[in-house]
Amino acid sequence: MTLPFAVVDLFSGPGGLGEGFSACRGRDGNRFYRCLLSVEKEASAHRTLRLRALYWAFGGEAPDSYYDWLNGETEEPSWESLYPDAWRVARRVATHLELGSPDASALLEQRIDEIREEYGDRTVLLGGPPCQAYSLAGRAQETRLSDAAREENHKRASLHEEYAKALGRLRPAAFVMENVKGILSAIHEGQRIFPKILRGLEDAGGTVGAYRVFALTPPSSSVDGGGPSDFVVRAENHGVPQARHRVFVVGLRADLADSLPELLQPCLMRRDDRVTANDVLGVMAPMRSGLSRKDSPERWQREFQTACIRVRRNRPRLPPSALRRFHAALRGAREHADRAVPFGRTATAGTEIPGPCPSELASWLTDPRLERLPNNKTRGHMPTDLARYVFAASFAAALGRSPKAADFPAALSPRHRNWRSGRFADRFRVQVSDRPATTITSHISKDGHYFIHPDPAQCRSLTVREAARLQTFPDNYVFLGTRTEQYVQVGNAVPPFLARQIAQSLVPALEHWTSMRQASGTTAHRSRGRGDENPISSATGM
Repeated sequence: MTLPFAVVDLFSGPGGLGEGFSACRGRDGNRFYRCLLSVEKEASAHRTLRLRALYWAFGGEAPDSYYDWLNGETEEPSWESLYPDAWRVARRVATHLELGSPDASALLEQRIDEIREEYGDRTVLLGGPPCQAYSLAGRAQETRLSDAAREENHKRASLHEEYAKALGRLRPAAFVMENVKGILSAIHEGQRIFPKILRGLEDAGGTVGAYRVFALTPPSSSVDGGGPSDFVVRAENHGVPQARHRVFVVGLRADLADSLPELLQPCLMRRDDRVTANDVLGVMAPMRSGLSRKDSPERWQREFQTACIRVRRNRPRLPPSALRRFHAALRGAREHADRAVPFGRTATAGTEIPGPCPSELASWLTDPRLERLPNNKTRGHMPTDLARYVFAASFAAALGRSPKAADFPAALSPRHRNWRSGRFADRFRVQVSDRPATTITSHISKDGHYFIHPDPAQCRSLTVREAARLQTFPDNYVFLGTRTEQYVQVGNAVPPFLARQIAQSLVPALEHWTSMRQASGTTAHRSRGRGDENPISSATGM
């Protein structure tokens, strides 16, 4: 039986990258990786991490009490009282630390040394240093920041050095580092930051050439063989129902990489089946939006019908055939609004994904033990926005694209001085049903205008669970904190379904390296023969 590789996950967020690795299995069917340390500074994301660590403490087979809570049969129990051993594991795995501070560095070094002592070099390092300072949006806003905020941004821009320090101390067989595309063009202290980051990773621990770095998109190539854009992974090409483009740098320790046949180098194979937003959202039970004040089903229905009348009276300028499709979509919304009302703002159905969604993704997302979906309550919206939402969704249904600011009739336009300046062209953006969604970002926590549901009859923004499905979090993955905090967690995460593919791309190289070491009589694992049957016993030393 394959003994798992230990995983250390830094800047974990809610755990999307670690989730994909935790779910990956080797050729023998056993878990190939086990996450022993996840580090996150945000309190709500840390709570989410800790709960998921509890889930994995049971080997990914949570007890009935977990599902009784998710299915609404009980309040959330005291996990520490019910499962003290598993809770102790979860607390040890999910660590609440702000990397870069002296106390955090000392504790991280201690934990890394313990893992190194236990697992030798049979380890993997994951992480995505905070990206706001590298993102194009963040850089555009920097001129409007205070001196203190700008200084904090510059400090965060250097957190990749904490990752490199951990890499040098752990000396894992492999690492994966993720970030936004803006990192490729970002400049820090007068120099492009990406080449500097790569050099820091390659020479981790002060050893020149300690690691070889690879781009994951085929053909997989070392840095010398391609440009920075080679490191961009487009999630929609890999079975994710979202156009999310992120930088992934994968590294193998030099001794491993130099002995590796080219055929076994890490590489993500493109999938032929492109998954659409409707594949994962269209099968969910319809829900009405809420109203930000004095919400009730009856008042919502009145406000919705009023909004539809406003839209009908202020039709867009479209060619006759497109206008007919627009009116048909609007008419269908009015006729089918009653369909969403009975389910209210929290649906208790729609946990399965039949139909055109690829079976592998459907199986990844769904859980037959769930009777309802967690984190799935709709937002309340201002009545004035309902007309804009139903207009935008009807427009998208008719034309196959989300409307721009210039497409809105004047009577439906918000009273923004810069509305038609071009800066707010996508202020109200519909997720078009027959294509992958646009990138789910933390901005979804603000107002939802950029993430409007494709069904005009529901007239609302996406729920946390719908955003999580587009991000490919399994339905049994629960996000804790306020709803705003939950949205931020989902928007900042790595899609777990993509992360599992990245984890799987490393398996052939790591298996090859393991077999070579076994053949030569070298052992890379220093534990006392612990396997995968009892995660709680293994992680607690029992």
